[in-house]
Amino acid sequence: MVFSSAEELIAAEGRDLGVTDWVRIEQQRIDRFADATDDHQWIHVDAERAKDGPFGACVAHGYLTLALANLFLPQLIRADRLKMGVNVGCDRVRFPAPVRVGSRIRGRGEILKVERIKDAVQSTVRVTIEIEGGERPGCVVDTISRYTFID
Repeated sequence: MVFSSAEELIAAEGRDLGVTDWVRIEQQRIDRFADATDDHQWIHVDAERAKDGPFGACVAHGYLTLALANLFLPQLIRADRLKMGVNVGCDRVRFPAPVRVGSRIRGRGEILKVERIKDAVQSTVRVTIEIEGGERPGCVVDTISRYTFID
């Protein structure tokens, strides 16, 4: 969904943004995240040991799954005619289900809240990271972005 003004974004509060394309979570991505964060716990990087672990295979780090909200967010919402747009942060973050290696995930978006902050507009978008065939999502995060549109 594309917004070109503060008024358009404010009017969209409560709107469902739909879903993104699927992304497969490969071991190579998990390994690169482990290297970047120095988190080499065996449930993420040791396929042989993980087979006998609680999930039956390696799983993505929760924070890797969270970081992929940044991949999905611009596929769900775009602001044009901007002076500036910034990521303000996140509210509630939850990891209801593990994301097993080889699974596919996608983002589902919903605009929860939009408010004026001085000359800008701030939106809270819930990104639910769904696991294909899963009953529960891998991550649910309320992202906060602030936009200053060109008048």
